[in-house]
Amino acid sequence: MIAIPSLDPVVPLAVARLDASGRLIDAEPRLRALNDRAGGEIGAPLALPGVAAVAQLAYRLGIAISRSVVAADGDEEIDLWVRAGPDRGGVRLEVSGWRARPAWRPAGDPARDGDFLRAAGDWLWETDGALRLTFLSPEAGQRHGFDIREMLGQPLTRLFALAQDDAGQLPILSAMSAQARFDGQRAEVRGTGRMVRLAATPRHDPLGRFAGFIGAARALDSEGGDPPRSVPPVIGGGFPRAFGKRLERALRGPLARIIANADAIGVQAEGPIRGDYAGYAGDIASAGRHLLALVEDLVDLQAIEREDFATTRPTIDLADVARRAAGLLAVRAGEAGVRVDRPGPDMELRVRGEFRRALQVLVNLIGNALRYSPRGAAVWIRLECEGGMGCVIVADQGKGIALDDQTRIFEKFGRVDPTEPGGSGLGLYIARRLARAMGGDLIVDSAPGMGARFVLMLPLVEDPERPPPPAGAP
Repeated sequence: MIAIPSLDPVVPLAVARLDASGRLIDAEPRLRALNDRAGGEIGAPLALPGVAAVAQLAYRLGIAISRSVVAADGDEEIDLWVRAGPDRGGVRLEVSGWRARPAWRPAGDPARDGDFLRAAGDWLWETDGALRLTFLSPEAGQRHGFDIREMLGQPLTRLFALAQDDAGQLPILSAMSAQARFDGQRAEVRGTGRMVRLAATPRHDPLGRFAGFIGAARALDSEGGDPPRSVPPVIGGGFPRAFGKRLERALRGPLARIIANADAIGVQAEGPIRGDYAGYAGDIASAGRHLLALVEDLVDLQAIEREDFATTRPTIDLADVARRAAGLLAVRAGEAGVRVDRPGPDMELRVRGEFRRALQVLVNLIGNALRYSPRGAAVWIRLECEGGMGCVIVADQGKGIALDDQTRIFEKFGRVDPTEPGGSGLGLYIARRLARAMGGDLIVDSAPGMGARFVLMLPLVEDPERPPPPAGAP
């Protein structure tokens, strides 16, 4: 057993940096040694799942996050306090605490909790709250040729080399953060070259705290694919038909309450609090808004990718829609120090389209323009008619978009630079799908250093008594 010394007051923190994929770039000796003992190394994904989960969440949300974590180290558990935040395209970790707990004690036979997994797995495994292996079914050693007794008490990452999914994520880390069930975590059984798919459900102690996972492992076939399994009927995009409504009902209300309460704490509505606590409340509110926006994007994504999705096409005034969209973002524009030049109240541009969806598209375009515009710049909203289409042009003075990236930004989850603050990468994908569903299109004209011009086009309603709006786009 390698003992962990008590916290050295001269070195209160162990600092490390991860890249955007969660791989360890460098670490101070104390943290590096703990990671090495868990089976990790420089240049490989962090082998401390609890710490990696905090880092992954901080990177996704683009904010600093702090929380307590339990890590396994030989026969000991180590209480850590982890602070993670975005840094130079990756994540900076600050780890303190380093308080040792008593030695691990195995739990009972996990079969009572793992019956539902038996049909999906070739063998079972169990961990404690520090993701240390506490149980392996006999089939594990028989299939892969290792001594189960030697593995018990070791970190999960000593047995499995976890692999990222198609989105570059580790499902087990997301599940650990949410204390939720997961499936589809691919991993190699170390030293064998054999791939398995892991699934697990969380366990909790009598006080409701996370106490580990009960899991199953299923061997993948020689081609590396998952074995066939039954799935529920889905509509376009891979979502069950009721997914959007269930997601919105489950998350919108709780997230709205979190945001409102965090805002109230941040402005100290109930009395003064410490300045750092007010800052934490602001972080909570910001993260809540980010998650709420993601929920809304996912609900829209489920809707637009259904085969029966359609929009209405009454006559709407696109100039009025543009003015309303700019008005909705007036506060954000003021905070960003960016002027929005919108169409005048006397301008009108009648097109065929659905008011709510056109407003959604323009709010997205103007919001993006504000996000990427420097302080003191301007965003122009202009109207034009061309080829039977009424057009709204949203132009900014940002850094522009290279030609090679102008296709990628309209792809699902497409972002030019994932390290920059921004949304989910769904906004422009959804906006273009909506524009085309209304019989129009959404295009971009840009070059590096020259800003960007996004053009929403919808079918024009011809009116011989009203001249078309002037071209005036910047």
